Amino acid sequence: MHCPFCAEDDTKVIDSRLVAAGEAVRRRRECQSCGERFTTFETAELVMPRIIKRDGSREPFDEEKLKFGLTKALEKRPVSVDEIEAALNHIKHNLRSTGERELPSMMVGEEVMAALRNLDPVAYVRFASVYRDFQDVSEFAEEILKLKSDISTGPDAADVSR
Repeated sequence: MHCPFCAEDDTKVIDSRLVAAGEAVRRRRECQSCGERFTTFETAELVMPRIIKRDGSREPFDEEKLKFGLTKALEKRPVSVDEIEAALNHIKHNLRSTGERELPSMMVGEEVMAALRNLDPVAYVRFASVYRDFQDVSEFAEEILKLKSDISTGPDAADVSR
C-alpha cells in the first residue's frame, strides 16, 4: 500500500479490525519512510453478472431497477424495509452464486417472483401479472388458484399467508 503522504510503498499494518458487521476490514497503517499513519478499508469486490434481455441485448446488472420492481409490487403491503432489503440481498446472492458472467433476464424475474411469493402473495400476483403479461382475468384466477394450492400444501404455509 502506498503512503498517501510521501508515496513510499513500504507501509506496515499496525492494527486490523472488522467493521460493517464483518463486511470490511479497517487497517491502521504506518509509513516506514515518513512515519505518518493512515487508515485503509478493505472489502470484497463481488461482480454481478450482465443481464441478457429478451431481445438479445446485454446490459449491466442494475440493483436500483431490481429494488424498484420489488418495491413497486410491494407498494402499500405490510412488508418492512428490512424484509425488502433481505430479499434483495438474497436475490443478488443467488444470481452471483451461479458463477456465470451473463444471465438471462428471465432468471432474474424468476428469482424476484420466488422472493415475492415468500414475502407477500398479493405482491407476487401483482408482479406476475406484469412479468408474465397476463391478458385476461382467467390468467389472474389461474395464478391465484395455484398460489392458494401451494400455500395450503407447502411447508411454509404460515409464512406466506399474511
